[in-house]
Amino acid sequence: MKIDADRFRVRPGERVRLKQWDTRAKPYYASKAEYQERLATHVAQMSELQNLLYADDRHALLLIFQAMDAAGKDSCIKHVMSGVNPQGCQVTSFKHPSPEELDHDFLWRTTRALPERGRIGIFNRSYYEEVLIVRVHPEILRAQKLAQAPLDEVWQERYRSIAQMEAHLERNGTRIVKFFLHVSKDEQRKRFLSRIDEPAKNWKFSRQDVEERKYWKDYLRAYEACLEATSTRRSPWYVVPADDKPNARLIVSRIIVQTLKKLDMAYPQPDAARRRELQALRKLLAK
Repeated sequence: MKIDADRFRVRPGERVRLKQWDTRAKPYYASKAEYQERLATHVAQMSELQNLLYADDRHALLLIFQAMDAAGKDSCIKHVMSGVNPQGCQVTSFKHPSPEELDHDFLWRTTRALPERGRIGIFNRSYYEEVLIVRVHPEILRAQKLAQAPLDEVWQERYRSIAQMEAHLERNGTRIVKFFLHVSKDEQRKRFLSRIDEPAKNWKFSRQDVEERKYWKDYLRAYEACLEATSTRRSPWYVVPADDKPNARLIVSRIIVQTLKKLDMAYPQPDAARRRELQALRKLLAK
């Protein structure tokens, strides 16, 4: 079954109510073997396109992953990007900001990690945390030493700053694709229980994970407002059903392949002088 990426795309200006978006879609695979085959095909296409991206050296691709805890961001990145050349790809995870980072504007620390042309950058969480967890826990703003302003005004200003920055990056060759892995509260509970019951997963779980579940509706509202305000034609959000991890990986990998294919890329063509040089070098090697 063909994966229709537009089905998961948040259109500019669209009103978002996440309860109306599926957390589990009809599988795009009939068996584990078919899943592995389809993912391998996507990964192979991605690897070939990454080589072209590097050779062309006029574009960069930034992939942003956001989600509730246990939605599968880490495993999605691991499986989807498994065939990509590590030299052309960088994954950056953003944790609690350092004192130095808090003394700068909220976009500073992520800006330093942006991919250069010819490369793929992956943000496992991102500057969007500043309108998500900070919106759910506005007390975090106190540590950022900002001038006092009504909270609604803070969020709207940050949406504008993000949209303007993404538009600037787009104009300068960086294509941005944003994934919200949409997991249900019940599926999250099952995955948390698995982290408790399986010793090898114990390290992934903390009491804070349970505490944050109390704010589930607040997080949904924060995501809805964020998706509405920052999904654009050139830097779209995709709401990916994440209760089925293999299905989510197929959707994400397909979207990445389609995005790369739409870039205006070509292998550099040698000019006449370069062709003469190559032929001269070939003669030397043929001796």
